[in-house]
Amino acid sequence: MKIGHIDLGDRPVMLAPMEDVTDESFRLICKEFGADMTYTEFVSADALIRNIAATTRKLTINPAERPTAIQIYGREIEPMVEAAKIVEAVSPDIIDINFGCPVKKVAGKGAGAGMLRDIPKMLQITRAVVDAVSLPVTVKTRLGWDHNSKIIVELAEQLQDCGIKALTVHGRTRSQMYTGEADWEMIARVKENPRLTIPVIGNGDITSAARVTDAFDRYGVDGVMVGRASIGAPWIFAELKAGISSDVRLPDVSEKFECLRRQIRESVDRIDEYRGILHIRRHLAASPLFKSIPNFRQTRIAMLRATTFDELLAILSYVENEILPRLSLQ
Repeated sequence: MKIGHIDLGDRPVMLAPMEDVTDESFRLICKEFGADMTYTEFVSADALIRNIAATTRKLTINPAERPTAIQIYGREIEPMVEAAKIVEAVSPDIIDINFGCPVKKVAGKGAGAGMLRDIPKMLQITRAVVDAVSLPVTVKTRLGWDHNSKIIVELAEQLQDCGIKALTVHGRTRSQMYTGEADWEMIARVKENPRLTIPVIGNGDITSAARVTDAFDRYGVDGVMVGRASIGAPWIFAELKAGISSDVRLPDVSEKFECLRRQIRESVDRIDEYRGILHIRRHLAASPLFKSIPNFRQTRIAMLRATTFDELLAILSYVENEILPRLSLQ
């Protein structure tokens, strides 16, 4: 699969853009476990052109994680064009436009998935950004605003006509948020449209190697994007790739714990101890490493309340070296 001149190989598996999740450290770890492409946290066009420090920091790309897309969002044409030019100056591989974020603070203000209620402006923004930069531009969006407005098949053609080089479709409407099951039949209808020639990337409920295989073999997409299933489990890319290739080596439990320790350490180094630990709690809370441990509630509470690097590492060491070995003997 190619996006412009970027060759992602056959059946690529990509890391989805997620706010407060896909920072530079996490993206690189996912890349090391087999992610074929990474996306930054989404970047506000308005904040970027105001040179807000917390926003400009999101533009940092480690060369080892490439190819990488920087994703931008906004609701007005001129700020989006200006933001795209700023992004182009830091040389990502791709610029992605977010027309899919469903959260109220974004969609409720007309940006992200909110743009699904104003298709003419969505198309104007897309065309203006494509015309303003030389990098490949892609779009990530949803099926439509709600059950009664699943417009994605027609919309995909319109976006292609604006000049985008690939389209990612999350198989839910904005109204669904992240509830229910992703509608992959609808994603397949987008791909089956003979007028559509750009790659179609499917997103939604990619949690296992079997679902990856289904996405390619049953629904015919060109690539898949993994979002929430990677939180606290960046090694999922190795597990998903193992379903495609027999050459993939799966990490053991010890390597997974070391991965979490690395995330904590790099988060603390990147921000500071207090805020770095706050940032990483989402990964710890979601990690499947702890989900099957019986009577784990008190240890989980302690882990998520830890406020120092040493305290948190001591709890992880206790779980890895004391709790898990006892379970294996039962």
